[in-house]
Amino acid sequence: MKYTVSIEIALPRERVAQLLADPAHLPMWLRGLVLHEPLNGAHGQVGTRSRVVLQMGQQRIEATETITRREPADLHGIPKDSVVHFEREIVSQGMWSAARERLTETGPETTLWTSENEYRFSGLLMRLVGLLMPGSFRKQSLQHMQDFKAFAEHGKDVRRAKI
Repeated sequence: MKYTVSIEIALPRERVAQLLADPAHLPMWLRGLVLHEPLNGAHGQVGTRSRVVLQMGQQRIEATETITRREPADLHGIPKDSVVHFEREIVSQGMWSAARERLTETGPETTLWTSENEYRFSGLLMRLVGLLMPGSFRKQSLQHMQDFKAFAEHGKDVRRAKI
């Protein structure tokens, strides 16, 4: 299963990249995050593997995330015409996914965040989930992007949101 979602954020691209890359901000916009800890390497750097735990309702998901691309490596003084890339693979029981994030400057104070997502499922239960509920994956990705936008633009913290 593959899909692409995007959102425009009213901040300069360099600031958006820095906020996305800062692990201290993850709990503020990544709804359901319980834990995100590097197993090796430094957070956000290519090759780093991290343990990720998310709580979604009654379901607790544990996965391993591997950073496969980050360009540029230094998120300060990004050349005006370049696109910022963050890519990662996530593996959990019955599922493999890849996310390819692009940040494109659309104006001096606006950034387009585009996220291409791919999922592969193994095991009968996960294959059924993928077949019967493909829209839920897209909806969740878009929710994370909207939560990030609210955090970046207005300082809204999902941990204080009413469910």
